[in-house]
Amino acid sequence: MRKLSALLTGLCFTLVAGSAFADIEVRKGGSSWARIENDGTVRIGGSSVGKIENDGTVRKNGSSIGRVESDGTIREHGSSVGRVENDGTIRKSGSSIGRIENDGDIRKNGSGWGHASSCCGDFGSKRSVAALLVFFSDYF
Repeated sequence: MRKLSALLTGLCFTLVAGSAFADIEVRKGGSSWARIENDGTVRIGGSSVGKIENDGTVRKNGSSIGRVESDGTIREHGSSVGRVENDGTIRKSGSSIGRIENDGDIRKNGSGWGHASSCCGDFGSKRSVAALLVFFSDYF
């Protein structure tokens, strides 16, 4: 009985840990556009284009280009350019330009733009998707 209990506990931990660190795939128009891997690597079209670190720092070619801070402030080369709010609203210069919904739907100016899978019920995953959209997309 102890072995079964230990096995079930280990299995539950593995499932929880595995789902907590799942890759986030972003689809646009039904097709895969980008992926944030569980180590923060950003891939577009299958090629590595940068990294989003746990502290929100965004890197391209190894150099820091910006950051999404823990409070949602989006900084590019140190200057504040916008923010992602707790509800997923993305703002630039104070104006709402889009939103990341809890179910992963991504809206731009109120219209459906795409979807992020394995995402976005928590603020941390919304920060990562906002970093992807702001720093690696020409659309936001």
